[in-house]
Amino acid sequence: MPLSYEEQIIKTVQKVMPAVASIIVGKEYHELLRERPHELMVPHGNHIDPPPPEDELPHTKGGKVRIGGGSGFVVDSEGLILTNKHVVSDPTAEYMVTTASEDTYSARVLARDPLNDVAILKIEEKNLPTIPLGNSDAILLGQSVLAVGTALGEFQNTVSAGIVSGLSRFITAMIDIEGHSERLRGLIQTDAAINPGNSGGPLVNLRGEAVGINAAVIFGAQSIGFAIPINKAKSDLVELKKYGKIQRPFLGVRYLLLTPALKRQFHLSVERGALVLREGGPLRPAVLLHSAAHKAGIREGDVLLELNNTRVDEKMGIEDILEKISVGTKIPVKLLRDGREKTIALVAEERPQQL
Repeated sequence: MPLSYEEQIIKTVQKVMPAVASIIVGKEYHELLRERPHELMVPHGNHIDPPPPEDELPHTKGGKVRIGGGSGFVVDSEGLILTNKHVVSDPTAEYMVTTASEDTYSARVLARDPLNDVAILKIEEKNLPTIPLGNSDAILLGQSVLAVGTALGEFQNTVSAGIVSGLSRFITAMIDIEGHSERLRGLIQTDAAINPGNSGGPLVNLRGEAVGINAAVIFGAQSIGFAIPINKAKSDLVELKKYGKIQRPFLGVRYLLLTPALKRQFHLSVERGALVLREGGPLRPAVLLHSAAHKAGIREGDVLLELNNTRVDEKMGIEDILEKISVGTKIPVKLLRDGREKTIALVAEERPQQL
């Protein structure tokens, strides 16, 4: 007899929950005072109180001040865990992972994807339960999904059900309760409840396969959450095992994706492409020195129309095209300069680790 919808959900939750983990972020008190004291200050009436003494703040099991958290899930029985990059973005923080069995481990960040909101952690344990990875290219609008994680960073083993309500979304989203935002691309939209605490947890189908990584929520809008397609993380895992790191090609330009409004603003002859443009002062140039773009002769004011014979537009930005190109590949770049189109060759170089 086929399972009812409710029975399918219960069975799926029982299958995936043992592999879902909480991630706790900690840092030394003196480092917080030096790097970001404003995060410790508390509004009080018409003024702001100074940072409280260390003993009044929550701490991790390792004795450091707890500054954040999120979710993750085990994808390899030897201790590999997927999460969001923004959950583990601080290179000097301590990361602790608590599994569904309430065992706690120190975690190392093995890799952070420079283009997508994905990171890979490692804990020293074996024979861990895992969640199999599905195929995010095969998901359909209206498909049932479950978002699993630690809601609001406090409520472990939280599940919410919903459907896939959109595909290939492009948003600039608030990714944590401190107001940080990031441009996220190619996302799965769902009405399953996603919040900053279950960022990094799995979005699973009713077969118990991860089809996404919970990533962001639009605050002030009900039932709109987003997840990173799992296929992006699958390629990261392959590269980590093959090269020991995530390799991503890097152009070395700052740019604006053109729209009809920007075409008018900059008096251009085209309304799509990437306008190479500096940001602010001299420390943020349009073309980075010694980058692939610099070596190929790309200049500020150029409009990049095509990369590797693929049109650049709002739906297919530079990063989306570069994701499909291997480091070391020679690619054609069609650009508009001084009203004339020209094509140059460029060798895709690896993105520097510090960027």
